[in-house]
Amino acid sequence: MAADLVVASRRVFDGLGDEADSLSFAVEDGRITKVSRYDQADELAGPGTRVLDLGDAFVCPGFHDAHQHVLHAALFPSALATEYRGTSEADCVSHMIEFARTRPADGWLLGHGWRETFWDSPMSPTRASLDAAFPDRPVAMYSGDAHTLWVNSAGLRALGIDEGTEPPAGGSFDRDADGRLTGVLREAAGMLYVGRVLGSFSMGELRGIYRDYFRRLNAMGVTSVCDMALSLVPGADGINPQVYEALLQADELSLRAHLFPTLGDDQSILEGLQSRWRGPLLRAPGFKQFFDGVSSQHTAWASDEYANPRFAGDVGRPTVAPERMRELVLAAAGRGHAVRIHTIGDEAVHAAVGIFEEARRLFGTPSQGANTLEHIEDIHPEDVARLARAGVVASVQPPHVTIDVDQPARDLGEWRAERMWPFDEFARQGVTMAFGTDAPVVPPNSLDVLWCAFERSAPDTHLPTGGWYSQHAVGRAAALRAYSAGSAAAVGRGRELGAIAPGMLADFVVWDADLLEVPAEEFQRARPMATYLGGRAVWEA
Repeated sequence: MAADLVVASRRVFDGLGDEADSLSFAVEDGRITKVSRYDQADELAGPGTRVLDLGDAFVCPGFHDAHQHVLHAALFPSALATEYRGTSEADCVSHMIEFARTRPADGWLLGHGWRETFWDSPMSPTRASLDAAFPDRPVAMYSGDAHTLWVNSAGLRALGIDEGTEPPAGGSFDRDADGRLTGVLREAAGMLYVGRVLGSFSMGELRGIYRDYFRRLNAMGVTSVCDMALSLVPGADGINPQVYEALLQADELSLRAHLFPTLGDDQSILEGLQSRWRGPLLRAPGFKQFFDGVSSQHTAWASDEYANPRFAGDVGRPTVAPERMRELVLAAAGRGHAVRIHTIGDEAVHAAVGIFEEARRLFGTPSQGANTLEHIEDIHPEDVARLARAGVVASVQPPHVTIDVDQPARDLGEWRAERMWPFDEFARQGVTMAFGTDAPVVPPNSLDVLWCAFERSAPDTHLPTGGWYSQHAVGRAAALRAYSAGSAAAVGRGRELGAIAPGMLADFVVWDADLLEVPAEEFQRARPMATYLGGRAVWEA
């Protein structure tokens, strides 16, 4: 059978080496069947084959964002909600007043992005300020790190929370000096209750924002995503399989989606999805669970006391008891399921690696997907080799490095800051890295992911000059592989995604600049010319 498409370029990064080569490749029924030299393109073609000669345009595998929270990432840039960091509590409230004028007069007002560490007065907010502006309408403000929810009194009432309500396991309610609720819900509590707020949107609204968001990702060269549970509590994780099924049935799913629901005792949710989703576009490779929080809130689980402790012995805490996490992971492993664990503090990483080592020893490797640690901001140096030996993927988000370059030293101490996000050590010691964004925590900008991996500076300011602990940077080719083949490994699809080679799905991007060679000062001006999914253009400039 003749190829459907032949693509030729003098600059093809196939993901197998460190340089771009002059190549052509044939695509048939969505897969790459043959790869040859650039000047042999005509030999790959047959009657009816479309030959696409791109000249010197740069071609690389499509990017695979290994860690997103799609509902939230799609929602907050839409008209249904608002994205705003603000300079103070009062500034955020003023912004919500303006936003309220764009939304119907009843129902929830939802915002995202506030980070008190960036405010003029870095203090936790309270419901009082929101109550003054919105005495009757429920308002929910989700933090930029997606671990804390700030609501007003009307919001507490709408959520069924009163002074006697107990927070879910792994979560907490802030209280004032008099013991009354402040309206700030942390960790599992924030994640659970924001899910209830999000339930107020209709299927039609959700389908529309997902579709538009995926097209936005296509325009950045993204051809695959992992949609990760954003709650410790099963059933409140924001995964929304029904939205994906609606998009798939309508032929509106323009990328490959991999869903990871919350790990609990009931594994039937995942297994039901796996039985239904066997095609190339939609998969459910495994579970997700949270082992700790974030270091900026002192909820990341550390082995040593925080540098600025809020109380004696302040080392954060596990959000799930270690023995309970072990129980859950081993039960999943016994049925062949992969688990991806949120681990930010070094002690959370250490404990999680031990659990994965035991799972591998008892049950081998998962039947699909891969056991993966998410974020790994701090890690005991000796645990890097353990990750490699246990076959655990390091799913990291390079833009996290520069969200606030002063925060790690402030909270964890310089001695820990200088070893954090050790991309170079992962690469040197043979740990598979998968790159992503954690959107909406940071924008899902593909070039920002790459920039932060090899420059280690903020993508907007390029500070700090020379990069933040630049010894941990990796080269461009390694970054491109982590953002394609590495992320494919995290979902167990390394044999069909992440490279331009025979047998691989034909997911590739055409760029107007060589991402390997373009000078650093011009790198972020590069733009995709077209994005292909299974050999079909899903976006064109």
